[in-house]
Amino acid sequence: MSDHKRIGVFGLGSMGFGIAQSLLRAGHVVAGFDVNMDAVQRFQAEGGLQGEQYDILPTLDIVVLVVLNADQTQVVLDNIIDNIPTGTGIMSCATVAPLFAKDMERMTQVKGLHYLDAPISGGAAKAASGDLSIMASGTKEAFASLRPALSAMAQTVFELGDTAGAGSAMKAINQMLAGVHIAAMAEAVTFGMTQGVDPAKTVEVITQCAGNSWMFENRAPHIVDADYTPRSSVNIWPKDLGIVLDIAKDAKFAAPLTAAAMQQFIAAAGSGLGLEDDAAVAKVYAHNAGLTLPGEDT
Repeated sequence: MSDHKRIGVFGLGSMGFGIAQSLLRAGHVVAGFDVNMDAVQRFQAEGGLQGEQYDILPTLDIVVLVVLNADQTQVVLDNIIDNIPTGTGIMSCATVAPLFAKDMERMTQVKGLHYLDAPISGGAAKAASGDLSIMASGTKEAFASLRPALSAMAQTVFELGDTAGAGSAMKAINQMLAGVHIAAMAEAVTFGMTQGVDPAKTVEVITQCAGNSWMFENRAPHIVDADYTPRSSVNIWPKDLGIVLDIAKDAKFAAPLTAAAMQQFIAAAGSGLGLEDDAAVAKVYAHNAGLTLPGEDT
């Protein structure tokens, strides 16, 4: 049996488009679906399968959902579940609560489908290069049916259990740390400015010291360069940290650092920065402290 599959990718945003490109480059026949028809047409121009959704769905071996949240995941599944063949593998990549992932697994299993709870990490560049990290859980059959897609999409696949939920739980841990680290990065860089330390010097020193983190090293240069092109936008974090805090509430677990970080992202979004790179949360700190960040008018 050929490892080249017929794959439908639902969601052609910055992550989904890169994933679709990686699957296409690996030799799969790939159809891209999105409410944004410009994105669909752009992917078709790169070699994506053309045709009507209702004609393509019955021919698919694999479905990859790269939509924004649980609501969109539910809507897509509700719309396609009766039109894809029994045995199709479904990979759900959105950040969702573990209980939601378990519900989707049960719903799809009733239809004879294989559901993989598979949130992703790595950003748009790694999606486009096929180098994502995927935190996955599901049955052996789900992993087997989706292995060709996983191989094309990811540098690392963490296999976290034989039922849905564990992948989403691990993604929640990752997002908790990532969101807190971005907010801490912004706080540290702007705190340094109050002490007369230029942001570029802070980056130079901290990236070689114990206070460094992956998020500091990746995001702080955006502030130095005054480049807020959204590799990962501010708007992602109220959503993702909101999911983390909901999970924590259900577990009766206090997460004060996460709550504090979320408030900074909410403030940034409320200030009109929602579509900027998430490093723009530094602008909230700078505004409150009367600081002028690099690239801003004095």
